[in-house]
Parts: sequence; C-alpha cells; structure tokens
Amino acid sequence: QVQLVESGGGLVQAGGSLRLSCAASGRTFSDYRMGWFRQAPGKEREFVASISRSGVNTYYADSVKDRFTISRDNTKNTVYLQMNSLKPEDTAVYHCAAGRAFNQYDFWGQGTQVTVSS
Repeated sequence: QVQLVESGGGLVQAGGSLRLSCAASGRTFSDYRMGWFRQAPGKEREFVASISRSGVNTYYADSVKDRFTISRDNTKNTVYLQMNSLKPEDTAVYHCAAGRAFNQYDFWGQGTQVTVSS
C-alpha cells in the first residue's frame, strides 16, 4: 500500500499561483510514477500531469501546459505541482496518484481543494 496526502490547496485570485504537495508513505517512492488529476463539480476526473520515477520525463494536459509544472523529490517522498497563471476553470479538487505502469494508477490521495476566483 501507498498512502498519499495532498496539501497546499486554497483560494487564489485569477492570475495567481499555488504549489500543491503530495507526501507518500508505505512503499519505495521511487518505484512509482506519480500523477496529478483534478475533478470539478459535475465533471469527470481529468488528467493534469504526470512524472516518471526518476523525474526526467513529464507529461501535461494541454489545458495546463506552460502554466503548471510537476516535479518530485525522491529523498522527501514528495511530488509537487506548481500552478501559475491560474484561471477560474482550474477550480477543482486535485488528487495525486501513484502507479507502477504508465498511465495506470493504483493509489490515490483524498485530494485538496483549489478555488480560483475571477
């Protein structure tokens, strides 16, 4: 089992920034690919970004490319999501996830709320 706990969400004005963190425990963190997903009210969960085990390779949804940056620190068992130039449509609950296979996630955090006001 991998336990994931997100933090860093909050209320921010459009154009502002937030940095989300996801602390992992329970297994060897560097064995897992990590991802960030989000779910807005009334909408399906959507992919935001992912990062390889070493942190060399990253992937982003088109909607966040050039605004969000995913990174990880394997010495701290933590993955981050730096979110800049936030828009009201970024409002959602953000979840981190861990998985061994590409695009397959086995463990999920409870999420952290991000609200962007216009």
